[in-house]
Amino acid sequence: MTAEASGPDALLAGLDAQQRVAAEALFGPVCILAGAGTGKTRAITHRIAYGVASGAYAPNRVMALTFTARAAAELRGRLRQLGAGGVSARTFHSAALAQLNYFWPQVVGGQLPSVLDGKGRILGHAAESLKLKVDTATLRDLAAEIEWRKVSGLGIDQYTAAGRPTPGSLSAEQVADLLQRYEDLKDERKQIDFEDVLLACAGMIESEPAVAMQVREQYRFFVVDEYQDVSPLQHDLLGLWLGKRNDLCVVGDASQTIYSFAGARSDYLLGFEHEHPGATVVRLEQNYRSTPAVIDAANRLMRGRSGALTLRPAELPSHGGDLSEVAVSEPAAYEDDRAEARAVAEQIAAELAAGAKPEHIAALYRINVQAAALEQALGDRGISYQIRGSKRFFDLPEVRQAVMSLRAASLVATEEPLFRSVSDVLRSLGWSVQPPEGRGAVRERWESLNAIMGLVDEQPPGQTLRGFTDELHARQAGQHEPTMSAVTLATLHAAKGLEWPSVYLVGLSEGLVPISYASTFEQVDEERRLLYVGITRARRRLRLSWAARGNQPGRPSLRQPSRFLAELRPAVGRPAAAHPAAAAHPAAAHPAAAHPAAAHPEAPRPDVTAADPGNRTRGAAATSG
Repeated sequence: MTAEASGPDALLAGLDAQQRVAAEALFGPVCILAGAGTGKTRAITHRIAYGVASGAYAPNRVMALTFTARAAAELRGRLRQLGAGGVSARTFHSAALAQLNYFWPQVVGGQLPSVLDGKGRILGHAAESLKLKVDTATLRDLAAEIEWRKVSGLGIDQYTAAGRPTPGSLSAEQVADLLQRYEDLKDERKQIDFEDVLLACAGMIESEPAVAMQVREQYRFFVVDEYQDVSPLQHDLLGLWLGKRNDLCVVGDASQTIYSFAGARSDYLLGFEHEHPGATVVRLEQNYRSTPAVIDAANRLMRGRSGALTLRPAELPSHGGDLSEVAVSEPAAYEDDRAEARAVAEQIAAELAAGAKPEHIAALYRINVQAAALEQALGDRGISYQIRGSKRFFDLPEVRQAVMSLRAASLVATEEPLFRSVSDVLRSLGWSVQPPEGRGAVRERWESLNAIMGLVDEQPPGQTLRGFTDELHARQAGQHEPTMSAVTLATLHAAKGLEWPSVYLVGLSEGLVPISYASTFEQVDEERRLLYVGITRARRRLRLSWAARGNQPGRPSLRQPSRFLAELRPAVGRPAAAHPAAAAHPAAAHPAAAHPAAAHPEAPRPDVTAADPGNRTRGAAATSG
């Protein structure tokens, strides 16, 4: 029975009490504070669909905003399933770009300047014109500083006065000259960057009453996901879209604010009631994702922090296996990174031998360079893996070739079953039923093609080859990647929005978690939130480890375990309870966890790239929370 046939109230069935409160709050300012795994996406999509089905919303007047094309595509898909396919779900940038493309010819004249794919090339030209020798890492840091300056609403003089650490060996004056030359070159070449899209859109609405009137006539109801990640520039643009109206619903979790280095501020989420007096505030704290021991670890880590929600375990999902086993391990200490990686690979191999699926396992770490030892250890054992945040699936050459070949075949398709049609095309490109032996390029190519083959099983009965290829193109546009049968390796930043039954958190030592340059209370607190994100990715098993030494030559000094491990003590070594009411017996923590906490570590701040801004892959396949 469809939602339309059974009435609007059917859209509220299956929601818990607080989710239902959120879904029924259709008008006025609404703030949904949603902890990890509490079903925030379910709540907001059902809220929108209920508003449409009840007649409160005209679907074409609703705008759902998020931060990645992938998340926007997921919202659109869920809304279609709920009968609200006419609702627009976009990123801030795509919404602003659409408006600029429409109004620019009317207001400015001519076509909108082209949008830069990246800042590196033009920054390099700026450095050359100023006769400055700047390496690639410094250029990346400069690009990050440009983004931070613009989303923070600062001019170049204001940015210089803010006293930000300068990238590489550049002086503050040289940085200011580079930033100005970058802007001049863009203007000369009639180009704009991603931040300019938001700035130009805001400027046009602010300065042109006719534009403001048309924009506000088009959209009346706004919903913003991941509101803790909003920057000052996005906050200002949202205010211009709203005008004097207050039909705004925001959802977020202050404990998952991990992009401060890119301008994100949780202040707007936590200060929503002050900014919007009389707002309805709903707290979602019932966690549907993780075992009680995992939830306990997350709560202990965030206890007493500003805006932190206290998660409560719901009925445990059925993941199979013995729930009496330890859900959160004692922190394991290893001699060096290679030994840690080999031990993790051994444990993963044991899970696979016991029947676990590779795609249900992830190993998470702080910075990209930590992946190398894990790749080697998994490769030595013949375990397939994928690195989240590396090249996108639909950008892989073999995937692009497969999509084109399938499209060509669909134009002359016969009445063969879909499995036969797709397998014939993929076999011609090197796919086979059985995977090739070992690792390497051949195996990686096979895994990509096999992921496409796996999508056939998800198709409805009677699906045609043309319909299948249409879905592939839609997935490609929304970066909706298929699930690959491989263990996931990802930084903590790249893991945001994902979840797995089994998660390994590696490298939990001082200098990595928290990162060495975290020298202020605010920076350490962000590292705490980053670890919280890692912990809450786990559904039923969480494995913690650290290594006393790295593998870099000339770096013999011993590491200390992360200060955060001591705070997890009562949760570690605890078996997963079969039900929230079941008693849990805390085991003694590993001695390695006994490291005194310090709010203000004294450590030099290295390049900004250590924070992984280049791996800000928030478009990974997001589930709720």
